[in-house]
Amino acid sequence: MKQHFAAGLIAGALLALLAGCAGPRASAPAVPESLRVSASQVLFVRAQGAGVQIYVCQSSSEEPAHFAWILKAPEAQLTDRAGKPIIRHFAGPTWQATDGSAVVGEVVARDNGPDPDAIAWLLLRAKSTSGSGLLSRTLSIQRLLTVGGKAPAAGCSAAQAGSEARVNYSADYLFYKAR
Repeated sequence: MKQHFAAGLIAGALLALLAGCAGPRASAPAVPESLRVSASQVLFVRAQGAGVQIYVCQSSSEEPAHFAWILKAPEAQLTDRAGKPIIRHFAGPTWQATDGSAVVGEVVARDNGPDPDAIAWLLLRAKSTSGSGLLSRTLSIQRLLTVGGKAPAAGCSAAQAGSEARVNYSADYLFYKAR
């Protein structure tokens, strides 16, 4: 009886493990060639980001009578696998860890990703870093597996000039440092 119980526990544990491995975020996503980091870099932080992309209605410099939603800044909280907040993401684009270290990124490549209703996947290089904590040795950042975040599809008009739209989004952020 004890053997059957133990075997059942082991089988249940294996099934749970296999089910967990089959989840959508269990392994690194397939990344387009243009978004791959250098082989001289290694992943050191992977965090789930959730927040908003903030857009402002502005006129075009080329066509002053034409108005569009222009990205102003992101505003998101990044958490570790346990759901603990570890990094704040805001204008710059900047990521600041709870220990005060920060990295400012610069987009070097983008890909539309598989979801036409989501913001682009990005590869960013670290333009600058500060502090001596978690993010101080960052060289590259990937924004992947995006959901939502695109500017309002309806567009905007002169009557809305200066108004903001806050659009919910989520994404995985991967931070790389030298090997």
